[in-house]
Formats: sequence, structure tokens, C-alpha cells
Amino acid sequence: MLKSRFLMVLVFLLTFGVFLAACGSSGGEEETSGSSSDDSGSEESSGEENSDFSVAMVTDVGGVDDKSFNQSAWEGLQAFGEENGMSKGEGIDYAQSESDADYATNLNRLVRQDYNLIYGIGYLLQPAIAEVSEQYPDTNFALVDSVQEGDNVASIVFKEHQGSFLAGVAAANKTNTDKVGFIGGVDGSLINKFEAGFVAGVKSVNPEIEVEVEYAESFNDSQKGQAIASNMYSKDIDVIYHASGGTGNGVFAQAKDIKNSNPDEEVWVIGVDRDQHEEGQIGDSNVTLTSMVKRVDIAVQEVANQAMNGEFPGGEVLEFGLADDAISIARTNEEAMTEEIVSAVEEWKEKIVNGEVEVPSTREDLQTFLDSM
Repeated sequence: MLKSRFLMVLVFLLTFGVFLAACGSSGGEEETSGSSSDDSGSEESSGEENSDFSVAMVTDVGGVDDKSFNQSAWEGLQAFGEENGMSKGEGIDYAQSESDADYATNLNRLVRQDYNLIYGIGYLLQPAIAEVSEQYPDTNFALVDSVQEGDNVASIVFKEHQGSFLAGVAAANKTNTDKVGFIGGVDGSLINKFEAGFVAGVKSVNPEIEVEVEYAESFNDSQKGQAIASNMYSKDIDVIYHASGGTGNGVFAQAKDIKNSNPDEEVWVIGVDRDQHEEGQIGDSNVTLTSMVKRVDIAVQEVANQAMNGEFPGGEVLEFGLADDAISIARTNEEAMTEEIVSAVEEWKEKIVNGEVEVPSTREDLQTFLDSM
């Protein structure tokens, strides 16, 4: 009996000793690792914390390489990825939509792939975001250019009418024919903001300038964009502002064709969403007067960071405008954007930011604005 108890005590002591040794060894390794470099330890901890976070986006039909809206959003997601050691297929990704029917399908696929945050790029995705976000309340969604209610949805919108007003100021100061044009993608409340702001800006400089407005009814039809632009330029319109996504590629193509045929003819395009200076390059000259830059990339990057840090603004409407430097007018073409034009743009910008000018965002508001002039 005594012998048995002695053996039991001995086994217990040996086991306890091994346990203490293991704990000491583990603590020693952690201490050694921590003392080697506080910075590297912090970076490793941050990497482990973010390793499970992933974010993706669904484009509208314009596609990720539309040189405009979708491309700007993807650039923002790529910048977020670079900051956090992610790359396409490894923490960030996109799903391209060829038609409206792809929106819900793509959103559902990304949910099944366990992305923590999924963007819908463009107001055309609003119905699909509404449907899918309700089905998956544990997944966070962000909708760009429209508003969708829901605790797991953040809505990102911009004051495009403000930037478009400044585009109108630039166009009015540049035209030699007192005729300018506006080409929209799909005729609806969003693109009407661009139209209303642009017309208001032009007329504020000179009420006698004619503004022709036409819609392509597509954000991905460059041939239609080129045909509309060809018709406008043939009627002595010399500056065209497009708000039409990939359709606008045709506007640039037509302006460059004209410039190729007659280098002395002055025709201009005002780009949209991102600085489209590169799209207007033709030899030593450039047909891009300026661009109404809408920092979709910054908004996408900011909300992704908030979500990753546990501060996702679900249920909120985030609005970005001139005062936030999220809307601006590009000055890349310094030869075309003369000091006089830049000065005029800055003067009107100040009036808008300080509330002296309320820029119209609908056709109805535009008519009221014009009637009050």
C-alpha cells in the first residue's frame, strides 16, 4: 500500500516538473523574440490580426478597365491591398459584370467566398445590394453612388454636381464658338446631377452659351459615344463634357480623330471620375481640357480600412464633396488650363464651399437656378 502511494506521488512530481519546464521554455522563447525587435513584433501582430480580413468589389457593366469609375474604385482597393500586404486573389479581388443579371450572381459568389466586405460599384447595383445584404446580415456591404438602408450596408455618395459646375466654368472659359456639349451615360437621377451642375456652371459664366445635352443610354458603348461626339463636333461644339463611363472612350476617340485630320482645329473633352489626361494624348498634343475628378479610390480605401479596424460605418450615408477634396478639377494639361481658367475655377469653388452658391443637382433645381440669374 505504502509502496503504491509512493509511486503515485513520484509520478505526480515528475509530471509537474515537466510541466514547469515546458512553461519556462515557452516564456523564454517569447521573451527572446520580443526583445529582438519591438517593431518587428508589432508588425507581426498586425499581420496576424489582418490576415483573415478580405474585401472585394463587383463592377457595373463598364468593367474594371473602363478608365473611369470602376477603374478608380479598383485602384482604391489595390492601394488598400498594398498597405496591408494583400494582392489580387490574396485578400482583395473583383468580379466583373457583363450585364445587369450578373450583379446579384457576383455578389452571392463573393459572399460564399467569405469576403468580409463587398462593394457594389455604381448605382445600378442598388437593387442587388438590397437583396443580397438582407439575405446575409453577417457580411458587410458598401454601395457606391446610391443609398441603401441596412445595418450592414454603408452608402458612399458624392457631390458630383459641385465638380460638374466647375467643369462648366472651365468649358465656358475655353470655348471659342459659345457652343458646348454634355454626353451622359444612362439618363437618371445620378447622371442628371452631372448635367445640372455642368449647365449651371456654363451659364453662370455666360448665359448666352448654348449647351447641347444627349444621353447614350449606356455606360459601355464607345461606338455610341463616338457617334454622338461626331455629331456634336460637326455642329461647331468645341468642348464636350462626358459622364458616361466606358462610353466616354468613344468621345476621346472622336476628338483625336478630328485632331489627326486637322491639327489646327481646337476640340476638347472634359473627362470624368478620374484624371483622363492620358486618354486624350495624341502625339505632342492632348485633347483633354480637364477632368472632373471624383475620388472613388479614396472613399473605397477609407471604408475598407474602417471595416478592417472594426469601425465599419454600417447604416451610414457618407457624402464626399469639394470641401473634403474628394471632388476636384484636374490641371494636368497646363497649356490648355490657362491661368485665367484656373483662376475662374478657384473663384467659383470658393463661392460653392462657403455657401454663396448652391449648385443645382436636378433638372428642376437647374431651372430654378437659371430663372434666378
